[in-house]
Amino acid sequence: MEGVGIQERKQTLDQVSHVALDIGVSFAIPLLVGTLIKVVYFSSSSNCSSDHKNIGSSDDGIDAFSGNLNYHLSGRLHFLKFETSKICECVQFISSKLLHHNGDRDDEKQANHKTRIKATGGGAFKFAELFKDKLGIILDKVDEMSSLVAGANFLLKAVHHEAFTYMDGQKEYVQIDQEDLYPYLLVNIGSGVSMIKVESDSKFERVSGTSVGGGTFWGLGKLLTKCKSFDELLELSHQGNNRVIDMLVGDIYGGMDYSKIGLTSTAIASSFGKAISKNKELEDYRAEDVARSLLRMISNNIGQIAYLNALRFGLKRIFFGGFFIRGHAYTMDTISVAVHYWSKGEAKALFLCHEGFLGALGSFLSFKGNGFAEVMYESTGQNSSSQNNLVCTGDRIKSSADNCVKHYGCIECKMEKQTENLHFL
Repeated sequence: MEGVGIQERKQTLDQVSHVALDIGVSFAIPLLVGTLIKVVYFSSSSNCSSDHKNIGSSDDGIDAFSGNLNYHLSGRLHFLKFETSKICECVQFISSKLLHHNGDRDDEKQANHKTRIKATGGGAFKFAELFKDKLGIILDKVDEMSSLVAGANFLLKAVHHEAFTYMDGQKEYVQIDQEDLYPYLLVNIGSGVSMIKVESDSKFERVSGTSVGGGTFWGLGKLLTKCKSFDELLELSHQGNNRVIDMLVGDIYGGMDYSKIGLTSTAIASSFGKAISKNKELEDYRAEDVARSLLRMISNNIGQIAYLNALRFGLKRIFFGGFFIRGHAYTMDTISVAVHYWSKGEAKALFLCHEGFLGALGSFLSFKGNGFAEVMYESTGQNSSSQNNLVCTGDRIKSSADNCVKHYGCIECKMEKQTENLHFL
């Protein structure tokens, strides 16, 4: 073999590559606290075989493998997030990982030596110049809704133990039959909520939504409590009791159920309803109780609207995604109870382990010829000791290698390709 030996070639290929971003942002507030940057990238260890091996180097130092090449890339898909307000830390992280050396090359603009990486979300437009100036990266914009659907379809088809139900503190994984996946309703809960009827890989439609979503929870929570972050507000709700503030059916009917119409005494008749009947000001209520009531109000509302749209189209399965959920038990339980109640048990709320990364993953999959033929999913419950190489086992795994990045695990996977013109750094 001419040029590069097997060991050298392996070292060349064992690296980070194919990065994609989903950048949330408000155009009115460029660095809005609470919006997120989601990052998906692939780190590879590879085995190559070729009938015709012609190896050389391009002018800018890229090792080029040409000919009729079959190869297998085994590695991991990594999932990370940053706050949009800390986008400079995200840029530094990408630079430190040398991700910008491994984007998709645009053949038409090869002479400009610009690396292109896939990006979706409003920030893909807002921060395009920042990435270009700081890293020489061109953000190749991908349609946001298409990315969400592509990411969800990939996870549901390829990853075992991705979808699960959660009710009364019980988590149960659901095996998805690929032949019976469609149609389904995808409910993506970000700052607002989009509800998408998915009928196939290429056929989908946004059928509804609501402005009462994660942005509502964080916006009202910020006004009503002293919380400085979404996660702090979510943590605060753990310690709260919404019955202090919410008016229950039992409060109206003397502690009794309203059995004639199927309402239990503990059902919420009016969110924040007790606040109007007592001579109290905001400071007289515990922030924990306010957070709990607020979270339940919004989660209940989303669950009910989602079911009504599923009923409208005769859909039995509803998948919930988006970083509003964040694996929070009370949020999932509230949504599940709402769907169960309004459907009389006929429909189920299903959640996704990689709920917040649908857009970023869909963008990643839009790389030409990605070639994901097989995904192998670790279910042994054993995790790597390295914080940067956590193996996702179906539960959300969160750790931090530094103060600005949070790791959400990774998926063991394999890419298989056939190509006549393959480039690696």
